[in-house]
Amino acid sequence: MTALLIYVFSFDKQTGLQPIRLILIGVGFSLALSGMMIVLISSAERAKVDFIAKWLAGNIWGADWPFIMALLPWLLTLIPFTLYKANRLNLLGLSEPVAIGVGVAIEKERIVLLLTAVALAASAVSVTGGIAFIGLMAPHIAKALVGPRNQLFLPVAILIGGWLLLFADTIGRNIVEPEGVAAGVMVALIGAPYFMYLLLKKA
Repeated sequence: MTALLIYVFSFDKQTGLQPIRLILIGVGFSLALSGMMIVLISSAERAKVDFIAKWLAGNIWGADWPFIMALLPWLLTLIPFTLYKANRLNLLGLSEPVAIGVGVAIEKERIVLLLTAVALAASAVSVTGGIAFIGLMAPHIAKALVGPRNQLFLPVAILIGGWLLLFADTIGRNIVEPEGVAAGVMVALIGAPYFMYLLLKKA
């Protein structure tokens, strides 16, 4: 629902979808939902607050079979579908006139791919909590390794994302006893210097 509202508010009939407007409206929704989250947490029981805090930090707390079986149908359905759409993603990465010229229904494809991305992200976050830097680091590293062609880029980004999470979780579990440090915190500690490096490199 949030993704659809962001899309609706970002879309302009004359100019279409504006990326900067999309980002700004997304930030606004994020702040509003964070405020709602704080209200919910403040009215919850102590035991639930501890659980919510761990989930927000990003933790692989659901790493047992019921959670894996709940996540598996989303992955088995949507990852192959995304790979099937790789050529469309390549065309959308070009300018809009080029994409329209080769027969791509831009707005239709954007909506379908947006819903696919939201469903994949939501299914993962429901199990692990918010581990934001994985989604930022993995694509950058994959693009640096294999380039922007989505037929190669997407599988490599998926693998790198999984490896980063495993690496962060392994370090986090062993750095502090007994409960360790949440994977989301470890990923942020790794990701922040990496993005500062990228910014300095581009500057």
